[in-house]
Amino acid sequence: MELRQIEYFIEVAQREHMTEAAVALHVAQSAVSRQIYNLEEELGVQLFIREGRKIKLTPIGNTFLIHMQQAFDMIERAKREMAESLDPEKGTIRIGFPSSLASYILPKVISEFREVYPEAKFTLKQGSYRYLIDSVIKGNINMALIGPLPPSEKKIKGETLFIEQLVALLSENHPLAKKKSIKLNELQGNPFIVYPKGYILRDLVMKACKLNGFDPEVAFEGKDTDAIKGLVAAGLGVTLIPEISLIDSLPRCTVMLPLEEPSVTRGVGVIIPTERELMPTEKLFYKFLRETFATLEGFQEQVQE
Repeated sequence: MELRQIEYFIEVAQREHMTEAAVALHVAQSAVSRQIYNLEEELGVQLFIREGRKIKLTPIGNTFLIHMQQAFDMIERAKREMAESLDPEKGTIRIGFPSSLASYILPKVISEFREVYPEAKFTLKQGSYRYLIDSVIKGNINMALIGPLPPSEKKIKGETLFIEQLVALLSENHPLAKKKSIKLNELQGNPFIVYPKGYILRDLVMKACKLNGFDPEVAFEGKDTDAIKGLVAAGLGVTLIPEISLIDSLPRCTVMLPLEEPSVTRGVGVIIPTERELMPTEKLFYKFLRETFATLEGFQEQVQE
């Protein structure tokens, strides 16, 4: 079995079309057909069912695809690791992040990292809390910024980087807008704008309100932090939002109010897999993250700049 045969097989299996696979591989269709035929002869099984111009995997072909994708991923990973071992400052960091860290924290850290390692590259994935955890476990990414750290996940490990405050965001026309700070229960009876179910920030908001004697009335949901800010600016409701997400980006027609009683916080950290090593360049970035947020005081000084 040759590596080229595996590559051709995966491409055909994903596209379910011999001609399209040949175009993607930049080879003649006859070359692809011949390699697939040779592979089936060598294995002694039929991997595809031909249906005119379309082809589909047989059940055994589907099983073979799963194993070959894993094998091919391991080969590609080994090639990247060898290249990065020779020059770790030029590799790629694959990292995930939630919407709430997209506007300030992640760009700031990446910018500072690339001042030290200007040729490092990043592959970024944004998603919900569960999506980020699953992506690290499955190997789609090798680390993720997340808050709070998951309490019990055997295939990942995490480290808290800093603790952030959640604040109230209100329209400037809201009756409470002129106050310097508010108690959380003062928002009872207001329509709330929150993240959808499955997002950890929604759970934090709902739990905090419940502990203060009320269940918030959810009027609107938004997957993106900027969308939530926009809905608040339009006077459609109130929200609790990480203070850091408002640095340099407080929407027009809104006010940010600290919560004086009780404070609502979440820990933000980084998670990495336990069952595989980080790539050399990712190890550099992981070390950089830990050093950057080594002390809460040092991080707060950066935020205030």
